[in-house]
Amino acid sequence: MKHDVSVRFMMMCVLMTVCLISSNMFTTKVFTLWGLVLTGDLLIFPVSYIINDCISEVYGYRLARLSIWIAFLMNFFVVAVAQAVTAIPGAGFWDGGEHFNYIFRMEIKVVVASLAAFFVGSTVNAAVMSLMKRAAGGRLFWFRAIVSSIAGDLADSLIFMPIVFWSLGLEKLLLMIACQVLVKLAYESALLPVTQQIVKILKHKEGTDVIDDGISYNPFRVMDL
Repeated sequence: MKHDVSVRFMMMCVLMTVCLISSNMFTTKVFTLWGLVLTGDLLIFPVSYIINDCISEVYGYRLARLSIWIAFLMNFFVVAVAQAVTAIPGAGFWDGGEHFNYIFRMEIKVVVASLAAFFVGSTVNAAVMSLMKRAAGGRLFWFRAIVSSIAGDLADSLIFMPIVFWSLGLEKLLLMIACQVLVKLAYESALLPVTQQIVKILKHKEGTDVIDDGISYNPFRVMDL
């Protein structure tokens, strides 16, 4: 069966994919802000959850699931190619090898943690948004966006942080998880008026406002559109 998707949907998929790939390059940078311990992906990763909210709200869970898989697979492709490129010996006159490899030769635990955290966190975010929309009859978008973001951010951090930063100790690990979730939530909440406006425009332009009913929330039924 043929399934058509709009240009706007494809552009949002592209943007979410770029956010994911970029955040993986930034996530190993650890810094402090006002006493909070944070990672560099904070600047861009929450945008992927905002896009996820928009897709889930306008197009429904099934297309949100498709967008998650697209971002996941493209990120896996970039990571795989990056490992191959870093394995190629650099030219004798090139002095950038150490810095290049530091950025792109990701530890296997970072790769696994990043991919798993994104997939689970984004899927949880989309499913919660969809289920709450059905329960609320399409109302209270702002509340659903916040709750789904909390669920998604928490699932993401509970997977990524322990795998990558366990060596820092339980106390610092719990502090980093709490900081990540709270700051990301503040970030997404601050942009909520923008998110609401984007959703309003998309619903008008696309002529759709899907409320999921009778669908499967199995994250692996990606071809169920």
